[in-house]
Amino acid sequence: MEDSRTYNITWLPGDGIGPEVTREALRVMEAVADTHGFSLSVDEHLAGGAAIDATGEPLPETTRTACQESDAVLLGAVGGPKWADTTGDQRPESGLLALRKVLGVYANLRPVRVPESLADASPLRPERVADTDVLFVRELTGGIYFGTPRGRTEAGVANTMVYSEEEIERIAHIAFQRAQLRGGHVTSVDKANVLDVSELWRSVVTDVKEEHYPDVELRHLYVDNAAMQVVRDPRQFDVVLTGNLFGDILSDLAAALPGSLGLLPSASVGGTVGLFEPVHGSAPDIAGTDQANPIAAILSGALLLDEIDETAAADAVRWAVDATLEDGRRTGDLAASADAASTSEFGRAVAERAADHTPQTTTAS
Repeated sequence: MEDSRTYNITWLPGDGIGPEVTREALRVMEAVADTHGFSLSVDEHLAGGAAIDATGEPLPETTRTACQESDAVLLGAVGGPKWADTTGDQRPESGLLALRKVLGVYANLRPVRVPESLADASPLRPERVADTDVLFVRELTGGIYFGTPRGRTEAGVANTMVYSEEEIERIAHIAFQRAQLRGGHVTSVDKANVLDVSELWRSVVTDVKEEHYPDVELRHLYVDNAAMQVVRDPRQFDVVLTGNLFGDILSDLAAALPGSLGLLPSASVGGTVGLFEPVHGSAPDIAGTDQANPIAAILSGALLLDEIDETAAADAVRWAVDATLEDGRRTGDLAASADAASTSEFGRAVAERAADHTPQTTTAS
């Protein structure tokens, strides 16, 4: 099939296992590109600790420019013990924060899926988590992490939770639009019984729903109840919308449902260019051993394909991951070591499955 569309992808391999798992993501993306009539032009750049070692800063200007000029950015994890003594703007993680700011992304999307084939890997009972499919939509640039005043005073220390109506409106639109593509239900999480800022959050979210999304159901939960419900009955959720702090906590709680961080992708969107990365860290203890689970990175690639409107290809990637798991293939975090597939073996198996899954069969499935 002759390519008719070409997308420029900036690849930031990162540190530790980042290069290994994102390499498999690219392998799978290129496999579905061939089948679905488009091509990827991949440009590799440094970020995080690797960039500090090479240039003295975690986000070099060349990387910054490349990301701004691309169609999407695929990022591996950054950081590790080697750079533990770095501080402030010289920390590897500071490069990630700077990149989010450069790209203007404000919505963090974290889907949590537990296919039936992996339900027995969950710390919860399989019948409680099997077929969980929830999307957390977390506001990424406001709230208590960024509000002022902040810092130490003579009396103590302060962090301030601040949200404007505009910030709440724009993240609410993202959540409702995603719900329209899924199950049509949004759960908005706040602490409106205690916090004035949550009262505004609840009011604005309700107004956005009533004015623009009459077809989407909306309910509100206090964050403490939401945390209990995520563990008690995760399948009740479709899209969960919440602020920066609550979203950070709840999405990490939900990350435990599948039984491995190696399964969870993420996307940061809403700005000029989307940023896609696995949720897990750089795992320096297994870096270079071909043992890491590449599923989170591969599924981050599927989110990237969704964002550039290659949704059939994205569906093929997700189908291929599920099919490979149903075949019994597991990496070491999900299987006994004697039976485990390596990073590259698992990635290759998914790529082969994805390449065989044509647009016609994707639609039919």
